[in-house]
Amino acid sequence: MTKEGFLSGQLLLAMPGMTDPRFEGTVIYICTHTEEGAMGLVINKLCDNIDFPDLLNQLNIEHGRSDAQKRQLKNITLHEGGPVESGRGFILHSADYVQETTLIISETIALTATIDILTAIANGDGPQDYLIALGFSGWSRGQLENEILNNSWLSIEPDEELVFRTDLDLKLPRAMAKLGVDLSMLSTQFGTA
Repeated sequence: MTKEGFLSGQLLLAMPGMTDPRFEGTVIYICTHTEEGAMGLVINKLCDNIDFPDLLNQLNIEHGRSDAQKRQLKNITLHEGGPVESGRGFILHSADYVQETTLIISETIALTATIDILTAIANGDGPQDYLIALGFSGWSRGQLENEILNNSWLSIEPDEELVFRTDLDLKLPRAMAKLGVDLSMLSTQFGTA
């Protein structure tokens, strides 16, 4: 655990013995963690039932007038942030973009959940780095702490390269490597000392 025992601004790495199949192999950025619970976004799973232009259309956001703009917007990926409120969007982004409703998580990373940031991204005026997620991962009071004690998660300090610019299938192995852990050497069996 970090300062004051909470993990806001940290990454959670699913251990091989993860019992919840929705979180198997996931890397989650923890946006907020307090005594009341925690909220985070899975950063290494693509959302495969909608693309960015479709999302913009559903929200009636003007976008991509030229063919080149449309192709560029098609390349923006959407992530499955987690199983809670999967119809709601969250944008984890570099702290160079801040609105009144933006949650500043660290010196370099923030979270915004408004249509304005999606409009800015569609128009090329958004943050330098961003990750768009539908849904989130949530834990009630004490739930995350218990899961960590049961060896479901490891936590590490994130970096922007890992969060925003690493290929999805490489995020978990690179995060584990930051800890000096070879993912292939971890067992699904655990015990306590």
